[in-house]
Amino acid sequence: MPRTQAERRADTRERLLRAAAARFAAEGIDAASIDAIADDAERTSGSVYAHFGSKEGLLTALLDSWKNDVVVAATAEMSAARSTPERLVALWRNFADPAGDGGEWVQLEHEFWLYATRHADARDRLAQRYRDVWELVRVELDAWEATGEIEPPMSRDALGPLLVAMLIGLEMQHRLDPDAVDDDVALAGLGALLGVATEGKETPK
Repeated sequence: MPRTQAERRADTRERLLRAAAARFAAEGIDAASIDAIADDAERTSGSVYAHFGSKEGLLTALLDSWKNDVVVAATAEMSAARSTPERLVALWRNFADPAGDGGEWVQLEHEFWLYATRHADARDRLAQRYRDVWELVRVELDAWEATGEIEPPMSRDALGPLLVAMLIGLEMQHRLDPDAVDDDVALAGLGALLGVATEGKETPK
C-alpha cells in the first residue's frame, strides 16, 4: 500500500534527524553542513529547510526529541520513587547518564552552547529554549514543594535557572572527573539547593 504524504514527511524528518545526529557527533555543529546531512539522509537540502528552517532549527528539534525522552524517563522514575532521596537520585542519574541516545543529547547540549556563543541567532534560540525549560521546571518543583518534601531556600523565579545550571555544571564535572564529582557530591548539591537533607543517607543503587 502506498504511503500517505504524512507518512512520507515523517520518514523524511526522521531520516534527517538521524543523519544530523551522526554528523554533529562526528564533526561538530559548525563543520556539519546542511548539504552533507541531506546527502546522508538521501534527501535534498531543501527538505532540511522545509522541515526545520535552518541548521539551528534542525539541531533544536534533535535536542528536543532526545530531551523529551529523558524527561519522560526521569518523571516516571521520580513518580515511582518511594522517598525524597530516591527522587533526587532519579533526577540526577537521568540527567548525568540517560538511557539510549541520552548521552549524545547531553554532549550535544554542550556543543550547542559553544555554537551559540559564536552565532547570535542561535544564542537567542538557545536562550529562549532555556527559558521554556525553566518554566517547566518551576511547575514541577511547585508540585514537589507542595508535598512538603522540599523547601528551596530561594525565590521561585530563581529556582528553575539555578537547578538547570547546577545539573549542567555537575554533569560537566562528573564527565571529566567522576571520582571527584560522584553521585554523593551531586546529590548533596541538589539536596542543598532544593532544601532536602541528604547527609548521612546512603545513595540508593
